[in-house]
Formats: sequence, structure tokens, C-alpha cells
Amino acid sequence: MSQLSEQEQVRREKLTKLRELGINPYPANLYPVNQLSKQIKDNFTEGKQVVIAGRLMSRRIQGKASFAELQDSEGRIQVYFNRDEICQTEDKTLYNDVYKKLLDIGDFIGIEGELFTTKVGEQSVRVNTFTVLSKSLKPLPLPKTDAEGNTFDEFNDPEMRYRQRYADLVVNPKVKDTFIKRTQIVNTIREFYNDMDFLEVETPILQPIPGGAAARPFITHHNTLNMPLYLRIANELYLKRLIVGGFDGVYEFSKDFRNEGMDRTHNPEFTVMEMYAAYKDYNWMMDTTEQLLEKIALKLHNTTEVEYDGNTISYKAPYKRIGILDAIKEHTGLDLYKKSENEIRAACKSLHIEADETMGIGKMIDEIFGGTCESHYIQPTFIIDYPTEMSPLTKAHRSKEGLTERFELLVNGKELANAYSELNDPIEQRERFEDQLKLSEKGDDEAMFIDHDFLRALEYGMPPTSGIGIGIDRLTMFMTNNPSIQEVLFFPQMKPEKKSVAMSDEEKAVFAILKSNSPIDLNTLKTQSCLSNKKWDKTIKGLTKLGLAKVTKTDDTLIVEVVE
Repeated sequence: MSQLSEQEQVRREKLTKLRELGINPYPANLYPVNQLSKQIKDNFTEGKQVVIAGRLMSRRIQGKASFAELQDSEGRIQVYFNRDEICQTEDKTLYNDVYKKLLDIGDFIGIEGELFTTKVGEQSVRVNTFTVLSKSLKPLPLPKTDAEGNTFDEFNDPEMRYRQRYADLVVNPKVKDTFIKRTQIVNTIREFYNDMDFLEVETPILQPIPGGAAARPFITHHNTLNMPLYLRIANELYLKRLIVGGFDGVYEFSKDFRNEGMDRTHNPEFTVMEMYAAYKDYNWMMDTTEQLLEKIALKLHNTTEVEYDGNTISYKAPYKRIGILDAIKEHTGLDLYKKSENEIRAACKSLHIEADETMGIGKMIDEIFGGTCESHYIQPTFIIDYPTEMSPLTKAHRSKEGLTERFELLVNGKELANAYSELNDPIEQRERFEDQLKLSEKGDDEAMFIDHDFLRALEYGMPPTSGIGIGIDRLTMFMTNNPSIQEVLFFPQMKPEKKSVAMSDEEKAVFAILKSNSPIDLNTLKTQSCLSNKKWDKTIKGLTKLGLAKVTKTDDTLIVEVVE
């Protein structure tokens, strides 16, 4: 166990004292909560008896009386402690010792009391009795505000917030709101498709073949069957099997896994909603997608105009539709329709886009579009009619040779959805898979596998079908104005955590300054720390001893920098 800070040691001492007083700091019995803070405020009735519970988040003790704030799942409410109300006998231990000395900010308590309005008009709860429900042994990373209203020590370091999401949710209310909206998005999609009489289903996460997308999979091994299995990269091929089986509309909220890079818009584990509808095509799917996104925006914001990344995005239908090759021609002047692999490779070279020998026509066109076109499509735009080489699961275009009936929906220059008129000709599908196999043999580790069972399913016959995949994480980013996928995942994937080091409050403060300014002149860092000479010497020696900072001498000054 890592070394305890001074505050953590004090809290453990208080825990012991509570037990010595006969108080169980972690009681097992039910606590009969009958009101939440928002319910109280929305339906406030003077004198009403309530039972509430939550975290103690602030206190203002004034002798035998105290105002405090209690935070529950819906917000905060003021509570009023009076010693003589709580301790009606000569024994004042419950107020003088338990409440004033042994409780800390962050502790869970239950309160029975009555509603009243203070002289300044604050809706509050007058405490009749209180119960310790859970002792907090680690102090919450709460911000501090000085007399001038300046805020310090906000819990806003992304790495700390993502690793300790539980603390982030407690101290940053906006974060909790993001995840409430995420659930509203999912529920709205579910309601939209349920109203169309589509069936929500579940398909395998462990798959013998990682099909349905071009991506590098995670691989594992099943001991009993003695065979490799893959975490799914997509659920498309299983959902289309269900269309073969006779369902006219199915959808699934799918956890997918891709063993690829991580950045502000990619996490190796992510959520996709995929839907498949029999007897439909990609034109119907574009119309339906517009209706769905309108509904989501209205549900969350009561308007189709949504702010994201400094832009006002309009989800009001209709959306622009443009062919991918037309977009490339518009933004580069190059016409790539029916061009050979060598001609497209030359186009990449002329545009200074890297294209190695493992890349086929589809991947090179994708790179050209991504490098020259994507950023121009801020408003929702359907990029349509992809070349066959880019779309091995898509039906050939009904009137444009060499193209397919596929679209990607771009918002703010990023892909939000991918959809097709699904290829249902089993002979052509086999040929497309074989073309992917050739790419794999050239070294493309994202080329699709041949799924023989899926081909067998198609041979039984699949009706004309359209399908779509919508990234729930990215949709949540767009609808909540969050710039990073890590902000909309409760627990995003992180690098292994470095061993924690116990620091004093002064060391933490100086290290925070150093992290944002490293390297920095030693005298400048000392000035910014606002510490006395004695505390400064102790603090900088402590940071160097812990291996967190190092001091180096240049020609005329001392430089301090973080040790990576």
C-alpha cells in the first residue's frame, strides 16, 4: 500500500474513534430515503418531514449550530444542524464530537428532518437526526475559493480525471450531465427503432472470424475448444444472418474492439449501434438517419442547432449529399473515376499523401479523401457512392459502374455513420472476399477475412437490405460539445498508472506548476510557488528526492524540469 498522506492518516484515526463510540461507519441495514434534492426543491412544502442521504460537501460551523450541503444523485441541498435539536439530553456527543470532529467532507450521512426556509430564502432541511452511512478515507479533490472569489486546485487534469472517474463525477457536475445525456441518446435511438417495430438483439462478442469491417482485431484463445477467438470488430455479419432468418428489422448496441491507435476520437473499446432493415436501400437509410438525428437533437436540446467545437451544427434535414470521387475532384481537381491502381498511387504522390505497396485502390482513395476533403464538411453531409474496392460488403451501384451504394455521414469533419445497400449476391460476395484475401497477402493487416458461414447464409437468400452503423461515443461527443472521446466514456483505456508517490500539499502545488511549465527557471518557480524560503527549500528537496523533479545548472541559471 502506498504511503498515506497526513489527511488520510487523520481520517483513519477518526474511523477508529467512531467505532470506539459504538458507531458502525459502514452499516449494512437499509436506509429509508424517501426524497431526493431535486424533488424537494421542485415540490417544496414548509414543515414536510423528509428522509434524505448523500455526501457531506461543505460545512459552516457556528458554535452549537451549523449549515452544511448534502449532495445526492440529483444535486445539492442545504441542511441545518442544531445541537439542541439533535442532542435533546445532556449528552451532546453526537453533535460536539461526531458531527463537528469525526465527520469529514465526502462522508455519506443520512438525515431525517423537516423542510424550512431560511431568513435569506434558502430552501433547507432542519436535521432532527443523522446517521453515518459511509466514512470517506480519502479527501475529495474539491476546488478552493478565496475571499476574492478566485478558484484554485480544480480537479481538471485529464489523466487524473479519467483514472479516477468516480471522483470526477462527484466534484464536476458537468461530467455527470454528459453521461446522463449519453443515456438519453441511447434511449432515444431505442425508442425510434422500437416505434418502427424493429427488434433489439444481441450477437456474439467472441467470434471465430473477425468480420464486418476492415480493422485489426484483438485475439484470444479458448482453452476447452483449443481454438483462437477474436473480440468482434463489428456485428454486421451476424445481424445480416438474422435478416436471412426472417426478421425484417433488427438493431444492436454493440461493444466493438479494434487493436489500433488511440487519439481524441478513437478508443480500442467503443460502442456502435448497428441496424438492418429488409426491403430498404441506402436512399431510405439517409432519409431515416436524418429523422433520427433530428429527434436526438430535439430531445437533448429542444432545437436542431447544436454547438460543437466552436461551430453551430444544424441537424435539420435534409443534409447535403455528394459522391466521394466528386468531393475529391472538387477539392483537389483530380478525377479518379475508373483510374488504375498505379494512377491513383501517382495521385497520392502528387498530393504528398503516403501510399505504401500494401495499399490497394480503396485504401489509397480513403487516404486521399481523409487528407484533402474531410475537414471541409462541418455540417452533416452524406458522402456517397464509394468505389467497389472500398466497400466489400456493399451492393454495386444501380447506375454507376465501379461504384457502390454506400454512404458515410460526416459531421464536423469526422465520420459519424457508415451505411450500405447491402450486398446480397452470394457469388459476388465470395469474389469480394477473395479480393480482400489478395490484399491480406500483400501485407494489409486490416483486410477482411473470408467468412464461409456468412456466405452459406447468403446462399439461403437474403432480401434487399440496408444497414447502418452509428458510433455512439462520437455521437455523444457531438451532442454534448465534448472534444475528446475520453470525455464520453466512463472508463477510457489508459496507459499503466505510474506508481503513486505521497506528496505534501506544498509539493503537490509546486509540482502542478512545474508540470505545466517544465522546464522552468528555478527562481521563477520559487516566485510562482509563493512559499517562504524555509518551505521552498524543503519542497524542492522533497520533489527531487522523490524523483519527480530534477535541477540542472546552465551557464548562468538553474533550471527545474519534470522527470519523465
